Amino acid sequence: MNKAHIIGLGRSGVAAAKVLKAMGYGVEVSDRGTSPSLHPLRDQLIAAGITVQLGAELDLSQGHPDLIVVSPGVPWDSPLLTTARAAGIAIMGEMELAWRQLQGSPWVGITGTNGKTTTTALTAAIFQAAGHNAPACGNIGHAACELALQPTPPDWVIAELSSYQIEAATTLAPQIGMWTTFTPDHLARHYTLENYYQIKASLLHRSQQQIFNGDDPYLRSRAADWPDAYWTSVQGSAALPCPPERGIYVEKGEAIAFGERIMPLGNLKMLGDHNQQNLLLAIGAARLAGVGGEAIAQAVTQFPGVPHRLEYICTHQGIQFINDSKATNYDAAWVGLMAVPASTILIAGGDPKAGDDTAWIEAIQTKAAAVLLIGDAAHQFGDRLASIGYEAYEIVETLDRALPRSLTLAQSKGAATVLLSPACASFDQYRSFEERGDHFRRLCQQL
Repeated sequence: MNKAHIIGLGRSGVAAAKVLKAMGYGVEVSDRGTSPSLHPLRDQLIAAGITVQLGAELDLSQGHPDLIVVSPGVPWDSPLLTTARAAGIAIMGEMELAWRQLQGSPWVGITGTNGKTTTTALTAAIFQAAGHNAPACGNIGHAACELALQPTPPDWVIAELSSYQIEAATTLAPQIGMWTTFTPDHLARHYTLENYYQIKASLLHRSQQQIFNGDDPYLRSRAADWPDAYWTSVQGSAALPCPPERGIYVEKGEAIAFGERIMPLGNLKMLGDHNQQNLLLAIGAARLAGVGGEAIAQAVTQFPGVPHRLEYICTHQGIQFINDSKATNYDAAWVGLMAVPASTILIAGGDPKAGDDTAWIEAIQTKAAAVLLIGDAAHQFGDRLASIGYEAYEIVETLDRALPRSLTLAQSKGAATVLLSPACASFDQYRSFEERGDHFRRLCQQL
């Protein structure tokens, strides 16, 4: 019997273990964690005849599996995987395993630094409104291997793909590939911007059809790399880096795809130009897949947005509270600030990332009436704001302190909005940006 070892007992690891078990592998799962939250997953797999070790790592000195499946959190060039490759062991990510089981279904693969989640959710909603069995998977919805366990294969797989997942899925080839944005991120793992670009580009090169956000300066600067691609722009057909017949764009308040009027943009409930860009990408994919304009308009009108990305929580004493916990880097946080009205109380901070904060700092100066700083980045961000003469900031350390203070400041400064948009990862105080956003939501609802 061939043996497979899965590194990481997350949702994707559990689904991958079940797929490999069904394929006849002897399966073992290891996870360095020992948290009680892992125990139900461990027990579920043990009941299915799968070996699970918590608080443990794969030890190649104890024997070699035939296959290693890694979670996205394991660096592709880690010493363990480097040693395994040298020993001739096959290595792949959970997404690649799912692709190998689901190649009979066409895929839409969505990547980008920011905007992936909203674009994925919106694309899935449109395909589903047209009657397709088209689940979202990857970082939202299902783990991809969960779809391979279903009795009926999907009509379309709508997959959100991070750079981590792409580098571990070397044969995944979507019918339609989409690239939302490109800005510096994950450089601690990918080292250079060009390397990060090439990882994402590899997915698009394998895609039969490609759609790019033509309003992204970096992607636009590389347009010559993609002579056959389709491009979007919220600034009209004249702004496209391609002929209008290959464009999806906004003209006179309407979304136009390949010369065909689709819908007025007033039907989109979500805030911000960036969401119009996300919408155009989703419309492009839908039209390439043969989805009609009526189904597109219906889905968009009903689409509420995604949790933790400029998510409206409530209005209290005339002040809107917005959860943008998914803004885990400067560019995403800049988008969040630009989408809300001026005179906003901003809550920012957390586990800081490297990056260029220039545009974000400028947005704070024009949009934020005050900034409340939390987490490990609080003092670093405070020093940065002080260095450019912005003094309306306070270090409050936690969301529990930030929320009541934000209400007081909003009332005293006449601010219409309180925005949680951290510009940071969450791991200093939370297990995930979702947990951070859920905490913010609970605090808002307690007001």
